[in-house]
Amino acid sequence: MNAPQEPPFGVNEMRLNAREWLITIAIVLTCAIAAPRLWHKAEPFPTGDDYRIPYVLSKDYWLYQRRLEQDATGEKIVILGDSVVWGEYVRPDGTLSHFLNDQAHAKGLFINGGVNGMFPLALEGLVNNYCKSLSHRRIIVQCNVLWMTSPKVDLSVDKEENFNHSRLVPQFYPRIPSYRADANERLSAVIEPHVDFFAWSTHLNTAYYDQKSIPQWTLEENESKPLRYPNGWKNLLAPVKSGIPTEPVDDPLRGPTSPRHKPWNADDAKPIGFDWVPLDASLQWQAFQRVIHILQSRGNNVLVIIGPFNEHMIVEEQRLEYHQMRERIRGKLAAQSVVAMVPPTLPSELYADASHPLTEGYASLAKWIYGEMSFRKWVSGGK
Repeated sequence: MNAPQEPPFGVNEMRLNAREWLITIAIVLTCAIAAPRLWHKAEPFPTGDDYRIPYVLSKDYWLYQRRLEQDATGEKIVILGDSVVWGEYVRPDGTLSHFLNDQAHAKGLFINGGVNGMFPLALEGLVNNYCKSLSHRRIIVQCNVLWMTSPKVDLSVDKEENFNHSRLVPQFYPRIPSYRADANERLSAVIEPHVDFFAWSTHLNTAYYDQKSIPQWTLEENESKPLRYPNGWKNLLAPVKSGIPTEPVDDPLRGPTSPRHKPWNADDAKPIGFDWVPLDASLQWQAFQRVIHILQSRGNNVLVIIGPFNEHMIVEEQRLEYHQMRERIRGKLAAQSVVAMVPPTLPSELYADASHPLTEGYASLAKWIYGEMSFRKWVSGGK
């Protein structure tokens, strides 16, 4: 008696022919395309005049893009930059955009487009991939020389460094010596901005699942012994019901009542020396120039605010070098047909560190900026 023959290709009960595979692929692609668009329409996303992307959502670029598409309309002016624009030590009503609106007597004219932890090499990726709605409008870009105070922060040192927003930086060219991600991570970072489903998936993970994938969130352990998995039996949709995270009403880390909201030298800190990176050798400065070029290529009228850097924190023998570099930045921006403003250094007690003002510092900065005739002319539509 002959032994029974094994079925070909294993023991699957269902096999798809070519036509069925095409139908399956079509269904999957349709769902992948439709899901982010339907979510965009269904997910409530309330913002106000002083809204800024919450700190915990700093890497939610899909939400950032949606915010610009939703709020940066008409004649509104977006301010792009790092945590200086965002307002690291202050509340939303203590930021530069808030006080510029006060000076202009206009609610919501200036939009806080800052992102905590952003720097020029990452801002280039943000603008290139997630700010495409910003075209043919007025845009303010903050230039923070902090990113050129050492080869380490410039990311030009040939030693691996961990830094924020690594998925936004150029993945292959120009080469960033401090960035050592593997090929899989780099390719993933390149593809994500161009596939809405992937960016939307990152949004879900960031906004609702503690910046973890759903499987990671489900298997998250607590600190008890024996180990337990508190999320293991939860409804996967439960986190979504709470809505997009917002900033705490009384943030213990920010605002005048916060212990962090104090002058930089309150604890007897002294001026320090910086290992300035020459502009021509700086990766961050080269990226900043590319950001300006991208924005201008989209028909935007760009104005740059250089600073406000805390000159009081620089040792006296280096201040001339700082002034010279600042003037070179202004000259290079002028060559790009960009209006560049250099606000005067604020009083020492109005800085929290090397580049972040305190609440009163932002108010003083906005008053000076809006007091300049060239700025008001630019706001009104002139150059």
